[in-house]
Amino acid sequence: QVQLVESGGGLVQAGGSLRLSCAASERTFSTYTMGWFRQAPGKEREFVAAIDVSGGYTNYADSVKGRFAISRDNAKNTVYLQMNTLKPEDTAVYLCAAGHGSEVAGWQSYHVWGQGTQVTISS
Repeated sequence: QVQLVESGGGLVQAGGSLRLSCAASERTFSTYTMGWFRQAPGKEREFVAAIDVSGGYTNYADSVKGRFAISRDNAKNTVYLQMNTLKPEDTAVYLCAAGHGSEVAGWQSYHVWGQGTQVTISS
């Protein structure tokens, strides 16, 4: 029943930073594993990061490890993706997702999706 809305995307030069937010309808947010995925034109959906219900466990794709950080604030019903040292290869629509599956890097584990926010990195 949770609904998700992403924000914070934009145009940034390579090496810069962005912070994405995903606001959720409040009722059931704290019970969901949250994930970030991205999709570039002509490419398949790619896992980026995930965080468990408490925020104590996080998981990252190798391509973003050390540069991106996922966090959540259950009191604000919001999950964040801090993106640093951005590269042109990071250009994509970024989507947040909520689910209960154990395979946190797989899209099949998520059953609620936001509509996405565009991130464009110039070189």
